[in-house]
Amino acid sequence: MNSLLVAGIAFFLLLLGYLFYSRKVKQWIGLDDSEIPPSVEMNDGVDYVPAKHWTILFGHHFASIAGAAPVLGPVIACLYWGWLPAVIWIVAGGVFFGAVHDFTALVLSVRHKGKSITTVTESVMGKTSKILFSIFAFLSLILVVAVFAAVAGKTLTTTPEVVIPTFGLILVAVFVGVLMYRMQVNILVCSVIGVVLLFGLIVAGYYLPIELPVKNAEKWWTVILLIYGMIASVTPVTLLLQPRDHLAGAMLYLGMFLGLLGIIITRPDMTAPMAISFSTSKGWMWPMLFVTIACGAISGFHSLVASGTTSKQLPRMRDARVIGYGAMIMESALAVMAVIAVSAGLYWKHAPDGMEGLVYQTLFKEEGWIKAFGAGYGQLTKVFFGGLGALIGITMLKTFIMTTLDTATRITRYLCNELFGETFGIPFMKNKYVAVLLVGVLSGILALGNWQAIWPIFGAANQLIASVVLIVASVYLLLRKRRFLFTAIPAVIMLATTIGALIYNTYGFVSAEKPNIMLAAINIILIILAIFLTYTALVAVTKARKTIPNMARRD
Repeated sequence: MNSLLVAGIAFFLLLLGYLFYSRKVKQWIGLDDSEIPPSVEMNDGVDYVPAKHWTILFGHHFASIAGAAPVLGPVIACLYWGWLPAVIWIVAGGVFFGAVHDFTALVLSVRHKGKSITTVTESVMGKTSKILFSIFAFLSLILVVAVFAAVAGKTLTTTPEVVIPTFGLILVAVFVGVLMYRMQVNILVCSVIGVVLLFGLIVAGYYLPIELPVKNAEKWWTVILLIYGMIASVTPVTLLLQPRDHLAGAMLYLGMFLGLLGIIITRPDMTAPMAISFSTSKGWMWPMLFVTIACGAISGFHSLVASGTTSKQLPRMRDARVIGYGAMIMESALAVMAVIAVSAGLYWKHAPDGMEGLVYQTLFKEEGWIKAFGAGYGQLTKVFFGGLGALIGITMLKTFIMTTLDTATRITRYLCNELFGETFGIPFMKNKYVAVLLVGVLSGILALGNWQAIWPIFGAANQLIASVVLIVASVYLLLRKRRFLFTAIPAVIMLATTIGALIYNTYGFVSAEKPNIMLAAINIILIILAIFLTYTALVAVTKARKTIPNMARRD
């Protein structure tokens, strides 16, 4: 099948979802555009700061939630199950699951003074549920920070051409931030200046690759990145986070546009099989494809971003729809492009003479998924970028990773303050510097240690967070006599999928030639947590129905 047809159908359906379904979701949530967001009411100049324009916050939110996962998951999924099941779930999941999840998480946080979704859980399901969910989310975020630092450190070591654009973007972002907020220069002008400088950095990196002249360079880069994340997480958002993520977003929009334009011009056929098998070495298509694709369709991490940094910078309530729902649609579009990049930009198993280096399986196995995506994207955009296409594709991913790294560090710091400082009443844990130091130390221990040992459970754990958030949203809406099936149905489906994946993985860990008892035990704990939180939600609903008889739904 021609890749242009696949892209056209997928993007058209995603656009329809945003134009029509998001309006219904906004109506069902009962979003009031006249409400004053916490960024305005609680402006502190550091964390609570209204973005100058919704496009700036959109860039932050999109770049933070995207990370590398909407590329990694689809690349793996279409390698094992085929590109068609991957595209179907990306589109359907993005419209009816992921975007709804992100949008509701953002709105609930804004209505609770920008607090994390775990704090919202307490108001709906009680303090015990909040504590358990907070601990689970905190540990998951520590893993995210550790893994992104380790992966980024490895990329800087194996692809020294991205060192200059990676760190140069920080300086460019500060410069643009000064232009935008201190000198009040027009946003469009700032964007053009920033993007031009960023592409200049990419070219400079291509001709001036930088390698650390030390042993274990990968670990040194990891430490440097962790320190950067800690510093960035306590820096005023207007100085670094907002302008940097705005530029990162602008680069990603441009990269996606040129990728689509490359598909339109070259129109390559999908060389990978449409469907491979329901059961593969990676597991059954259900539930494993769903938790593998993860962020491309739905991700619990998104709710932590929406209720962590985004809710504290939302300038107006009416911007919640385009940011909360729209950014997820954009991410699903990126996931579709990732599928096309490796399924049409690369060859399946065998390649013509002279193109042997573009075989999907070989690239994935020998050089990793980042290089596989970069090579496929490079082929799609060769007509524009020539030999720079692959490097630009890798730099896009690297920009995502850096953005997610320090956003995740900042969110974990917030959660640390809320959980240990406010809930547990530990005075010094209310201090942001103490909290971020704890986050950095714990993440560093894991990043420099054996994080690979527990990473296999993250996919299911991430989906479990999404399930819990949808459950919380459903109970919240039900208690307020609003329509709730649009969150409840996805909640039930994702809960069943997550528990199914956990059970499947547990069996695999136990029955392996060398059983992994630690991962099996963690999976069992996650299953118990899922069951307990579901039970708590049902209890809350039952009590509500008794105290509020004849609960009617409102549009």
